[in-house]
Parts: sequence; structure tokens; C-alpha cells
Amino acid sequence: MQKIVIHRPGGFARLELETHPDPQPGPGEVRVSTRAIGVNYADCIVRMGLYKSARELVGFPITPGFELAGAITALGDGVQDLALGDLVFGVTRFGGYSSEIVIPRELCRRIPPGLGVLQAATFSVVFLTAWYALFELCRLRPGSKVLVHSAAGGVGSALCQLARTAGAEVLGVVGSPAKVDVALAQGASRVIDKSTDDLWARAREFAPGGFQAVLDANGAATLRQGAARLAPGGRLVVYGFHTMLPRGGIPNPFRLLFDYLRTPRFHPMTLVDRNAAVLGFNLSYLFHERELLDRALDDLLAKLEAGAIRPLDVTELPLAHADEAQRRLQSGTTTGKLALVP
Repeated sequence: MQKIVIHRPGGFARLELETHPDPQPGPGEVRVSTRAIGVNYADCIVRMGLYKSARELVGFPITPGFELAGAITALGDGVQDLALGDLVFGVTRFGGYSSEIVIPRELCRRIPPGLGVLQAATFSVVFLTAWYALFELCRLRPGSKVLVHSAAGGVGSALCQLARTAGAEVLGVVGSPAKVDVALAQGASRVIDKSTDDLWARAREFAPGGFQAVLDANGAATLRQGAARLAPGGRLVVYGFHTMLPRGGIPNPFRLLFDYLRTPRFHPMTLVDRNAAVLGFNLSYLFHERELLDRALDDLLAKLEAGAIRPLDVTELPLAHADEAQRRLQSGTTTGKLALVP
């Protein structure tokens, strides 16, 4: 088998393609010959050595990657509901950038009819992230006003789609004119290009009474203003800190420190007085919550079958070009999803 290995944190050159023996599944596990692997921004943070769960659960050397699709090539003891050759998609706590991977049976499902391998490989992480934020944390109601940053990216697109299924009105935020139509196509009611327009002035026009939900993966650049635009009972959900990280290969430690120090702190008394909430999560810490993941995937696949949501557009690159995939993702110019193909 081939896999990408990072032996120590650093730039794109740290993503090394290596040959290793095929892994063997243990009890309750399956081996998947991957046909496509989803690329996520978290993979870049793993490479930089800044992803806490990667350091805690694996350390270095590490193979990044949270999602994949492929064919079953081996079954561990006790796995009786899948067969060799079945096409499945699933999630994994790291290790996804591999031509063969062993994962727990409960973390994969058969690919449903009508969903291609590329789309299946890039479906789980962004839609599970969006589902958890909107339906588990925010409990959206019809008519809710929702602000989605990075609305043309992977998670942003999934947020726009899912928020519309709940009857919410979505204000999408993008960083370039080329991304406006993409966010509109994903379900945003209105889109602000912050490179040419006044984000917070337009946000006040869209939601004079504030937002019931603000979804933010930017970090220090927008957290304070987003919290200030919450309606009574509103929720600010934080799932990333992208603006603190570089468009190139490695972070500047002085910039990281500066942004860390200017990241707002939210006092509990202020939150009580405003009847507001600030919530954060990391999907990789939820993979053991089988009931939650099953419930989320059941709902997502039902919405997919009904046509309420649709897979994102996918750009594919060879597994050996994982460095190029991460370079593109960090550049901030991509839309939809990227996939690596062994």
C-alpha cells in the first residue's frame, strides 16, 4: 500500500508518499481499498502540528485524512453485514491519505445509489460538521436568520444547504467576486463579498434584529463582530480559526501569538445578560459518539435521497500530489471539495 506520511510538522514538502505493508483488520474492523479521499482544511493544520487531537491521539509520524470511499478488501472477525467488494464511504480519526486503510465497521456505510465515489468520499466531514452545528447546537427554527462565513467552501456550502432545509434565511460571506454565485447556488439568500463590500453594515441590513446563528471558522478576525450581531437567544458557533493561519505552507509564530492575544474572551455574565451563547466543537472528538453519528448520517442521507441537499462539486488530484491539494486549499481560492485519488 501507499500512504502519505508526515514525520514532523512543517510545510507542504512534509507530505511524503511512502510504501508500507497492507494493514490487517482486527475484530469489528474492515479494510478498504480507497478510490477517493476527501481533503479538508484540518488536514493542513495536522501537517503544521497545530491540530490538538492529532497530537493527543496519534503524534508524529502521522498520516492525515478524515474521510474516504472505496471497496472492502478484508473483513475482521464479527463483521457479517458487509462483503468483499462492497463500495463504502466513511470517516476515520486520521490515516485517510492511504491506498488501503483499516477502520471500525461502524464508521462506514455502503455508498447509496446515485452517489458517485468522489462525492461519497467528500460528503461526510463537511455535512456532519454542518449538521452538528445547525441541528445539535443551534436548533434552528423556520425563519431564523443565519450568517455563514466562507459560504462557498466545503463546510460553508453544506451549512447553506442544510440551513435552507430548516427554513432559515442565510446570509453567506465570501472573499472574492468569483465565489458569490457559488454561495448563491448552495442556498444562500444573499451573499456579501467582503473584499468589496462592508460586511457588518450589510449584515445589519439583512438582520436588523440580529442573527439566531453565526457560523464562524475564521477566528480572531470576525468573532467579536459576530457575537455582537447575535439576536437574543442567538448562538455563535466556532469550528475553526482559518484567518490565524497562513495562505502558504507554515505559520508565522508571531502572527499566531498576535491573533491569539486578540481573540475575544466572552464573559459568562455578559452572555447571561444578552441571553446569548458561544459554542465550539471539533468533529474529530465526536467520532466515538456512534448514536450521534448514526442519527446525523441517517438524516443527511434521507435529505440527499429526497433532493433537499446535494453533494458538492469535487476536484480530484492524485494521492502523490497531496502537497498540491493542501496548497490549493490553503490559498483560499478553492470552492467545493478536493479529493485525492490513489
